[in-house]
Amino acid sequence: MYYIYTIKDTINVPPSYFGEDIKKAAEELLRTKYERTLDKDLGVILSVFDVREIGNGTILPGDPSVYHTVTCSILSFNLEVEEVVIGEVSELADFGCFVRLGPIDGLVHLSQITNDYINYDRKISAFVLRASGRSLKKGDVVYAKVSTVSLKSNIKDTKIALTMRPEGLGKMEWIKEPIRPKARERQPHNKKRK
Repeated sequence: MYYIYTIKDTINVPPSYFGEDIKKAAEELLRTKYERTLDKDLGVILSVFDVREIGNGTILPGDPSVYHTVTCSILSFNLEVEEVVIGEVSELADFGCFVRLGPIDGLVHLSQITNDYINYDRKISAFVLRASGRSLKKGDVVYAKVSTVSLKSNIKDTKIALTMRPEGLGKMEWIKEPIRPKARERQPHNKKRK
């Protein structure tokens, strides 16, 4: 889910940074370039830190900037299909619920919340399970499994589909106290005697 990578990049240091500490300038430029962006391989880049190995600057003819090769570390958030995640229900809708997973929300479609029949109760703003009477509302902490990840060019357009149907997933209370099947009432056998 959260990963630390080491990357090497060339930064363009404009004249407005001349005279400042090169490490501080490099860190600011790298943060502006990378933080809160989405990379298809690395995921959502959350933070740039530990700027090191700043190479000698190169000047190109006709360009007032100085180019430096820099090595730094980044913290990123990336999901993989089948990964089990924990998150907080951030929003309910007629078609399902959104679960906050760090910097991004995933959708649990209505059909993927539980194996039980479920209704949306507008009065209490919650999904209510028919058989058990249990509910799911905004702010509940849930375990879910990543079904699909559709990375786009930006965070806003990225789609994450989740499921809570497999056993051991769902709201914390559901996992701690699973529903026990109700025992069938035995009907007396009425056999006709001859």
